[in-house]
Amino acid sequence: MHMKTILTHLFGHNTLSRDDARRILIEIGEGRYTPVQISAFLIVFQMRTITVEELSGFRDALLELCIPIDLRAFRPLDLCGTGGDGKDTFNISTLASFVTAGAGIFVAKHGNYGVSSVCGSSNIMEAFGYKFTNDQEKLRQQIETAGICFLHAPFFHPAMKHVAPVRKELATKTFFNMLGPMVNPARPEHQLVGVYSLELARLYHYLYQRDQTRYVILHSLDGCDEVSLTCPFKMITNTHEELVTPAHMGLSQYTEQELRGGRTIEESAAIFSRILHGEGTAAQNAVVSANAALAIRCVRPQLSLNETLGLADESLKSGAALRAFQKLLAA
Repeated sequence: MHMKTILTHLFGHNTLSRDDARRILIEIGEGRYTPVQISAFLIVFQMRTITVEELSGFRDALLELCIPIDLRAFRPLDLCGTGGDGKDTFNISTLASFVTAGAGIFVAKHGNYGVSSVCGSSNIMEAFGYKFTNDQEKLRQQIETAGICFLHAPFFHPAMKHVAPVRKELATKTFFNMLGPMVNPARPEHQLVGVYSLELARLYHYLYQRDQTRYVILHSLDGCDEVSLTCPFKMITNTHEELVTPAHMGLSQYTEQELRGGRTIEESAAIFSRILHGEGTAAQNAVVSANAALAIRCVRPQLSLNETLGLADESLKSGAALRAFQKLLAA
């Protein structure tokens, strides 16, 4: 398909069918379009809401193009935020991943470098000397010994190398932020995902209902793509949706200022390390535990929120989360 035809169609306020969206993204992945053409295509979806059909098609394409990894034996969970919320918080979902692994839940964490933030989960892992890999055996060994493995998105989505420079230069969230959590190459059975808007939470809910995934979708009403404990948050699961307040979780409310991330990757890594070593502030610990508690509950729905919060707290305070992190680095 000519990009001129595609853009003319889209500029006329038309949408794409699921199959057209899939085909266009596959062609982008095959390097058929120039950076300028890709940029124009991405910008269209900044100007209007993406449809369920378009998002489904883009997701189909990325899963078709990715290098798959079979971790079904572990029935893993992924904790992933879309990013793009502009909040510059510390690396909450990455820390919550280790807390969840420390609590005995297998985690296949999908991550990438920060695009709209200083420090994404891949930046953090790299800062501690973690070596990215897409070697199936190594990753299986990591999840087996540490309870967690890390899937660096570019190693599994090589076709996206044509898009990465464009995203970096645009430095704003694009529909790839929406897709990140949906295209984990391990296709995990359980998914805790934070999104930056209620509209996107609805889209995710609609898409995940078609899958066999057990999911928890989170959106804090102040725009955070995770439980920030700065305000109530919307939680959508396979069975219900509710508005939850920090008090409902038996936790205090905090300010955005208390959740600030580092201004550099080094600062971010220092915050990360302090929290894992049990030296985090009350706000930092509470937010990490809250997100991990909801992740644990996604896998063990028979437990109450109170029980999973207890397990998350225990994992962080006893050093189990830190040990999972150290084992992963050693493996």
